[in-house]
Parts: sequence; structure tokens; C-alpha cells
Amino acid sequence: MTKLAKLMLAGALAVPAALTVTPAQAQVGGIAVADVQGAIANTKAWQAARTQIQATYATQLSQAETRSRAIQAELQPLVTQFQAAQNTPNPNQQALATQYQAIQAKQQAGQAEIGRITAPAERAQAYAIEQIQGHLQEAVQAVVRAKNVSLLVSPQAVLFAQPTADVTPAITTELDRVVPTVGTTPPAGWQPGRQGAAAGAPAAAGTTPAPATTPRRNTGGR
Repeated sequence: MTKLAKLMLAGALAVPAALTVTPAQAQVGGIAVADVQGAIANTKAWQAARTQIQATYATQLSQAETRSRAIQAELQPLVTQFQAAQNTPNPNQQALATQYQAIQAKQQAGQAEIGRITAPAERAQAYAIEQIQGHLQEAVQAVVRAKNVSLLVSPQAVLFAQPTADVTPAITTELDRVVPTVGTTPPAGWQPGRQGAAAGAPAAAGTTPAPATTPRRNTGGR
């Protein structure tokens, strides 16, 4: 699996809509921690879907990887030139602005190109993730009831928790039960987010052909 494929597929796991735990469903018993992203990522359905997507779109992902490296190589000399001009005594601000805009334009064009190449794979992974997320609330409520949880929080909201307070594996197990498999071919007209929580923007992770060092504009006077 290429580095780009790993990053792009991992980026599909966006945080779903807020989960609710109501008193009627969660009997008083304690506080638990759950990483819903991790719960989804570890499901058998997602693991199988990811493997399928990587195989189906191997050519596109490899092409995107190659183009990303090429765009990076094209941008780096421009960034180096910009930084050198920026560090000269009394740099020409107008010239710097022109250089900066040229780098931005090339970077944005590269992002758009990579996005077009990876779009089919991103659409497939968004469809797979959304199918699992559609059962997430159901799985969480089942775990909450089984473990008598009164308050469920994300790992980011706590400073310390005993390992036994983590119900993430239990949520994964429940998801495996209620949604053992998912499809990776979206039906005609399908759009992310219309059938449950949106799957996010996978392309945001790992598909941006950014220069090795982002140029910093000098806003001072000449």
C-alpha cells in the first residue's frame, strides 16, 4: 500500500454527529470513554472495504502518489527562491508578492489535479464509512445499556481514565455484529451526508501536494 493510500483512507474517518446518551437508555453506573473514530476504523467492515478500495483504485492511487511527488519537486525550487529573496536586505515586496502568488497558484492547481485523480476512491470510501456510521448510534446505545454507562466522553475530554473505562472495543464489536459488511460502489446519485452523518472530506489528509517548506510572506516594508 502506498503512503498516499494509507493517509487518504485514514482521512475518511471523520468525527460523526454528536452521540446522545439518554437516562432512559443508560442506567446510572459510571463514566466511560469511547473513541468513535477508532471504533469505526477497527471494524471488520471498514477493514474489508479499505482493502477492496485499495485494490480497485490501485492505479489511480499510484498515479496520485507519483503526481504528488512531482508537484512537490516542482514547488520546492520556487519556495527556495522565494525564501532567499525574502531574506535579502530590503526585499522587494512587490516581487515577493508575485512569487508568493505564483507558488500558491501552482499548489492549488496541484491540489485540484490530485483531487480529480483520487475522487473515485474518495467517493467509495465515503460511501463505506457512511454505512458504518449509520449504525454507530445504535451500537453505542447497546454498549451503554450493557455496561450501565451514565456518561460517555471522548478521549480528548479526559486527562486520565482506567483502561477498563474504555468501551471503544465494545463499540467495535457491536458494529461488527450489526453491520458485518458494507458496499464500496455508491449507487447512482448518491451524495455523502444524505443518509446519516457525513463522511467528511477524505482528500484533506495526505493528498495535498504542499511544498516541503511553506513560504512565509514578509509583511514588513521595504
